[in-house]
Amino acid sequence: MAKTDEAVEQDTGKAARREARRVRAAENAVDSIPPFARLFPLGLQHVLAMYAGAVAVPLIVGGALGYSAADLTFLISADLFVAGIATIIQSVGFWRFGVRLPLMQGVTFAAVGPMIAIGQSEGIQAVFGATIACGLFMILVAPFFSQLLRFFPPIVTGTVILIIGLSLMRVAAGWIIDGSTEGAPPINVAFAFGTLLLIVLIERFAPPALQRVSVLLGLVLGTVAALFVPGMVDWSHVGDAAWFAVVTPFHFGLPTFQVASVVSMIIVGIVIMTETTGDMIAVGEIVEKPVDRRQLADGLRADGLGTVIGGIFNTFPYTAFAQNVGLVSLTGVRSRYVATAAGVMLVVLGLIPKVSSVVEGVPRAVLGGAGIALFGMVAASGIRTLTKAKFNNKNVLIVAISVGVALLPTVAPTIYDQFPQWFTLIFDSGISAGAIFAILLNLLLNSDEMRASAAADPALAAYDAVRGPAAAALVHPDAEGTGLIPTQVLDADAAPQASLDPVAAEPGAKVPDGPERGVAEPGTPEARLQP
Repeated sequence: MAKTDEAVEQDTGKAARREARRVRAAENAVDSIPPFARLFPLGLQHVLAMYAGAVAVPLIVGGALGYSAADLTFLISADLFVAGIATIIQSVGFWRFGVRLPLMQGVTFAAVGPMIAIGQSEGIQAVFGATIACGLFMILVAPFFSQLLRFFPPIVTGTVILIIGLSLMRVAAGWIIDGSTEGAPPINVAFAFGTLLLIVLIERFAPPALQRVSVLLGLVLGTVAALFVPGMVDWSHVGDAAWFAVVTPFHFGLPTFQVASVVSMIIVGIVIMTETTGDMIAVGEIVEKPVDRRQLADGLRADGLGTVIGGIFNTFPYTAFAQNVGLVSLTGVRSRYVATAAGVMLVVLGLIPKVSSVVEGVPRAVLGGAGIALFGMVAASGIRTLTKAKFNNKNVLIVAISVGVALLPTVAPTIYDQFPQWFTLIFDSGISAGAIFAILLNLLLNSDEMRASAAADPALAAYDAVRGPAAAALVHPDAEGTGLIPTQVLDADAAPQASLDPVAAEPGAKVPDGPERGVAEPGTPEARLQP
């Protein structure tokens, strides 16, 4: 039977719409190159989203090691320069390096504590040596890392990320105090919390595009406000900074390789690889190009190569920036060349010392306020990862002990002063110590036999962990309960009938029949309600 003209028109319209969708999908594919008019603003958006986090690490490490304004400017320039190179390697790729997805690379916060500890005891050359060794380690183990992932379930990675955020709060407090021996000046506290307030207001009232760069905008507006307070902003050295300069390798001297420093940084490298693995899998799902094991290994090799280049060019270990993964999801732009364009911009910024010099002149109090938000976001990211774990008593214990051990050097900085140097290099940072404890405790408490024996146990909420036996009595299907709250024994052959009506708990009380309610006789299995 011949189709009517109307049916033919409908089929033609459907075919045209399918073809239009196919063309749009091809234009927005991972390997497509958007026109420059779109490529530049999209790349700039990625740079703005990561900029505050990217420059924070050289400011933290250089400040802790007492570097001058000129040296801090150089560290920031080197950081931006290598971040751009690492991003280009990751997004464009060559041979077996690069995941070839829209991923931005930046210095990891996980290395801050160990690097400060190494730098204060062995010098910055040992930091760069440990960074190079860490990168080589990452390149070598990349093909085998998928086999090591079982040592880093969410309970471990979430705990480590949480520890990183909590440990860095001391840095934010140090920025607010700004070298004072009598506590933070009130004006510094005012600017710190004013910056925080600006960030919150931007998140609440600004358009979504500006919300993505709320921390950066908070820094900018806080600095503008500080210009009206004499002595708050010092940009006297900006005029001395060159408009263009090449980032030279081994600017601070040839690297040295100390065994304890290398071991400490390799632990950080394992954390970096775990974090990057999660980011690569996430962005692969967002752009609908799932990451296989070969791509995963290629991406981890790129992380390692970026870290080696970082050590050579006077900067630190690199990882994928999670906030940029969120930006890919928000914008819906899948092209990896958007990240490449952002990488080129970072390289250019790294070659302009005046830009780095302006960043170095941001008031420390303003940085402290932004740091509270920035480092708090890191801690919150760890909590979000922990929500993927089953919070039974063992897992709560893993988190509790690991966080407690990690925070000891934070609350008592001299606690390990009488220990050998190799010990303090690993445990003084807190982050390395917390990671070691989280890994070992997980292997001990979550072995295959332990998991098998606990398979039928209920997952207790974190707030019930301390009251483990009582909480288990309330929710375990075989328990009789405490008598305070009625419980229900589940019958495999019958659907559970339950009521939370207080009347149902009274002797002889009848509950009206209905689709979700029935007769409840005290003392019978049907009357034991499981919360």
